[in-house]
Amino acid sequence: MLAVVLAALSISCAPAGAIAAPDIAPSPDTGVDRNPSCRREDFRIAIDVGHTPDAPGALSARGRPEYEFNHQLAQEMNDTFRRAGFAKTLLILMRGEGKTQLRERSVLASSFKADLFLSIHHDDVQPIFYDEWTYNGRFHHFSDKYAGFSIFVSRRNRFADQSVQFATLLGAELKKRGMTFTAHHAEDIRGERRQILDHERGVYRYDQLMVLKNTEAPAVLLEAGVIVNRDEESVLSSPNRRKQISEAALAAAVRFCSEAQDAQPREKR
Repeated sequence: MLAVVLAALSISCAPAGAIAAPDIAPSPDTGVDRNPSCRREDFRIAIDVGHTPDAPGALSARGRPEYEFNHQLAQEMNDTFRRAGFAKTLLILMRGEGKTQLRERSVLASSFKADLFLSIHHDDVQPIFYDEWTYNGRFHHFSDKYAGFSIFVSRRNRFADQSVQFATLLGAELKKRGMTFTAHHAEDIRGERRQILDHERGVYRYDQLMVLKNTEAPAVLLEAGVIVNRDEESVLSSPNRRKQISEAALAAAVRFCSEAQDAQPREKR
């Protein structure tokens, strides 16, 4: 059975199953220019914590569940957005397993009337690339073959073009901060073979991802890095890397917000 959590909120109509953090005073020092054409107080962002405590995703090279990485980064991102003036930012945390909780994420974001949906994950590789090592007296699998971020969009999302637009902005901001793109999802092996839409900014097409195709908003899934890579796991565990990724997402969101809001009057005409 799907369990959901509701926290009390600054946003009066947050849907059940999602958390809007308590009010955080906007900070003048966000590292991003306050673009006046982006009305941040009006722009709704849903940040989805990938996986659940019951289905925690991949295991890192040192045995940590992916869900822990996802939750920490999504929380940092949520706080970063809200400090920067995006007061209508929603953090989606789910419990349970299977397709029901995946569908519910899209329902929550859509009922929230999100202007942008961002699902946070950390990456694995196919088992053919695994090696084994001992860490703290226990055997773990790892692969140091691949490292880097990847970004996914679905062409079955009703806002596919806008999804690609935000994905390219996000990839560009991550690269500005020294992060690199991993191309391993395009490998010609079972479980991969994803089409790369933007080789420079690390954007893939993955039409069947439920949280992307079913959400009634521009929707992007970020794999922040490869946690089965031993060195990258250590980097991704650091507060500094979470801060860098969150600031990259903020910079991309400010630009996307500005462009989306500037386009609204033209669309209405």
